[in-house]
Amino acid sequence: MGAGGKNLSAIRNAGALAARGDILVTIDADSIMAPNTLAEIDRLLRSGSFIGGGAMIHPERMSLGIAMTGLLLCYLALRYRVSAGLFWLPREAFEAIGGFDESLVSVEDIDFAVRLKRYGRERGKRFGTLWNAPITTSCRKFDHFGDWFVLKKLALARDLLSGRDQRAANEFFYDFPR
Repeated sequence: MGAGGKNLSAIRNAGALAARGDILVTIDADSIMAPNTLAEIDRLLRSGSFIGGGAMIHPERMSLGIAMTGLLLCYLALRYRVSAGLFWLPREAFEAIGGFDESLVSVEDIDFAVRLKRYGRERGKRFGTLWNAPITTSCRKFDHFGDWFVLKKLALARDLLSGRDQRAANEFFYDFPR
């Protein structure tokens, strides 16, 4: 989806609006879902126990710097007990929680996951993680900036975690060759 300019929330919401089905699955353009992803989503939603959820994220390549950056991301997942990367949920749940918060220019995925988890808990349902159907995500940012980039620029990481720093979002998400 090309809508939304430099706002991932607006881009994600435009994708959901364009979708025609009752079940929404979001994934970034630089990620690939596992072959069994849709079957696993169908199985979990049909169980009636899940409101939706996220997925495990595997980088397309690994290095010590990428692994250490992954530990920072694990902190967020453990702190909020959510996953991201690829979201799956009924359209009605997406609409009920208001989609992705377009006032956020980063960490919109964590915010979305936390709100989805809360919405599900209020209805006696769990937030799920696709443990057996991970996504593989591009390492293009690491390829461009270096594998230790995030750890060398902890101030940038801090600014991204605020969710509202457009300069930081531009530097990390947009202002580099694709």
